[in-house]
Amino acid sequence: MKSVLKFLPAATLALGLAFGAVPAAAQQKASPAAIAAAKEILVMKSADKIYANAVPGTVEQVKGRLIAQNLNYQKDLNELAPVVAKQLAGREKEIGDGMAQAYAAQFTEQELKDLVAFYKSTLGQKLINSEPRAIEQGMAFTNSWAQNFAETVASAFRAEMKKRGKEI
Repeated sequence: MKSVLKFLPAATLALGLAFGAVPAAAQQKASPAAIAAAKEILVMKSADKIYANAVPGTVEQVKGRLIAQNLNYQKDLNELAPVVAKQLAGREKEIGDGMAQAYAAQFTEQELKDLVAFYKSTLGQKLINSEPRAIEQGMAFTNSWAQNFAETVASAFRAEMKKRGKEI
């Protein structure tokens, strides 16, 4: 699981880039019904867990940068962090809105409605419940494979270097 967590910042960045890359025109063409269906899908998939701590997390990151640049104000910045976080609480919902826009830009209104119906089905519910474990197991396998394969590659390098009369 720790290896998966290493990829979380990259995954978050990828999500941000993917959703940020949706053209503004495509975002504006989505019907209210398409946006509503996209939001329903995101709720069913618990996508809000992805960005639930976006506000306090960003406040902490910015605070850390400001402290690094202003060591004399560390006490003040530490005291202000909860105040700023409280002032900006709820803004993470903007991420959900952006994600819904991104879904609506990629799928038609009917496709989104069909996806809602699928996710409400028995198989859809199983997918929602089982997919995180399947991804975790897949990542664990991938990490294990990569470690084993790296040794295979290193052995190939050693063998080729030995042919050149060099031991590594």
